Parts: sequence; C-alpha cells; structure tokens
Amino acid sequence: MDTGPVPPQIELSPALAEEIAALAKLHRRAGGPGLQVLTLLGTRAEGLLERLPEGVRGRLDRATEAALSAAMKAAQGSRGLVKDQPDWLNRAVTAALGAAGGFGGLPSAMAELPVTTTVLLRAIQGVAADEGFDPAEANVQFDSIRVFAAAGPLAEDDGADAAFLATRLTLTGTTMQALISSVAPRLAAALGQKLAAQTVPVLGAAAGAAVNYAYTSYYQDMARVHFRLRRLAIDEDRRPEDLAEALRAELTRKPLRKG
Repeated sequence: MDTGPVPPQIELSPALAEEIAALAKLHRRAGGPGLQVLTLLGTRAEGLLERLPEGVRGRLDRATEAALSAAMKAAQGSRGLVKDQPDWLNRAVTAALGAAGGFGGLPSAMAELPVTTTVLLRAIQGVAADEGFDPAEANVQFDSIRVFAAAGPLAEDDGADAAFLATRLTLTGTTMQALISSVAPRLAAALGQKLAAQTVPVLGAAAGAAVNYAYTSYYQDMARVHFRLRRLAIDEDRRPEDLAEALRAELTRKPLRKG
C-alpha cells in the first residue's frame, strides 16, 4: 500500500491543511476508549464473539439490519419531540442503557440493542446538525447510516474506516435499504462483540455501560470527521473526494514535528 504524502494534485491552503490534520487526529483517537475498555475487562477483542451462542451469532446480521432500519425511523421521528443532546449526555444515556442491558445477561442485552442503535443514530444526526446540515434531508440520513460503516472501536482496521467518506449513491428508498443491508454485516460484528462483553459474568452491567460509552464516543467522533469534511468541501468549494483523499493520505503518515 502506498503510504506517501498527499498527492501533488491535491493542493491545500495552509488553513485547509490544518483542518485536515485536525480531522485526522480526531479519526486516529476515535477508537482509543474502546480498546481501553477491553483491556480493563481483561478480554481480547478477537475472542469476544466466541462467547455468544451459535444461534445468536447466526442471526446477528438480520438483527442488526432490522435494528438499523427501525432506528432510522425512530431517530427521525423523535426529532420533533426531543431536541439534540450534548455529546456527554448521549454518552451517559447509552452507558445507562448498556448497564441495564448487561444486568440481565444476553436476553436483556439483545433487547437493549435496537434502543442503543437508535440513540447512536440520533447522536450522529445531532453532529450533522451541529455542522449545519438538516437531518431530515435524504442525503444526510444516508450519510448518517454511512457513518456506521466505520463499524466501531472494537473492529479490526481493514482500511474501510476512511472509505465511507468518499462517495454517495443515487438516493432512493431502495438504495437506502441497500446501504443498510451492506453496512449491517460489518456493524453486526462490532455489535456482536459488544453483546459478548455484556455477558461477562458479574461484570455484565459494568461492561455494557463501559462499552456503550466507548461506542458512543467513537461514533460521535467519526460523525464529526464525516460531516466536518462535508462542510469543508462546501465552504472551500472543493470536491469531497479530493478532501477525503487528502484525509486518507494524512492518516497514513506520522504527524510532522513542529519547528
């Protein structure tokens, strides 16, 4: 893989280059809390899914796809009733949900999953609103689901985390459902790890709270990267693909020392 600097054809002003560097820093640190949570639990990420019964693992994709579809409707429908909350409050709410889900083991964790997914989606939409976008617009709803393509802090980095930044399909109900279907397997693996952490004996409630907190922090940071990049493309009159490529290049190199 080429890990060189930003391609020469992508020229950035000093101010824009500074913004891209800041987004790269945010992107890099997004997964940190989740890995720290796993260390505290004394559990390796790659072994978590083995804790789940085979029947649960087999239907995670379908359950996640259903949760995403329901979450999109619920999150959008709630906007007229409940205003967007600060990032810290979203983290607190999902932590409480995770604790409640983990307290009763796998059954309650499964019941908690679609609720937490809805709160996460609302948090992502709240970030979009912060950056000046209307969450009621189809393309913003589409991008909100795309943020979930980053999977979560427990997912193995296969280079896909930055890929969701670049493109957008023609927006129809069919393509939205196709997007949900394509995102669901990747998200299911991450949420399966979350469910497994909630089944840790004795620590289920604490694990659920901690992992939910980490996931909310992660998705809020990734949403900030995504929608801030969109805002920069509009404000700077640049192609989103060019700024996404600049961000990818920035992510592959070590930050330069000052002076």
